[in-house]
Amino acid sequence: MKKLILLSMVTLFSSYAFAKKDCTNDPKEKWMKVDEFKALVLKKGFSIRKFKQPGSCYEIYGKDKDGKEVEVYFNPVDATIVKIEFED
Repeated sequence: MKKLILLSMVTLFSSYAFAKKDCTNDPKEKWMKVDEFKALVLKKGFSIRKFKQPGSCYEIYGKDKDGKEVEVYFNPVDATIVKIEFED
């Protein structure tokens, strides 16, 4: 029983670590201001329906320049794309 509980805990914490996005190791003092970031993303052709700041990333839900629904994780220091997912 103890092994089962331990295995469950390891699985839970490893899945949390896997789900967490790491976009930068830089301190928040070096991150772009949110308004500046959003303006740059709009200039790149994205629309922003929802903005989030999970972990060490800036994340948007919106559309790309071709009108496709996207979820995008950005490095908050320089707004480079770390991960992009296209919605169905």
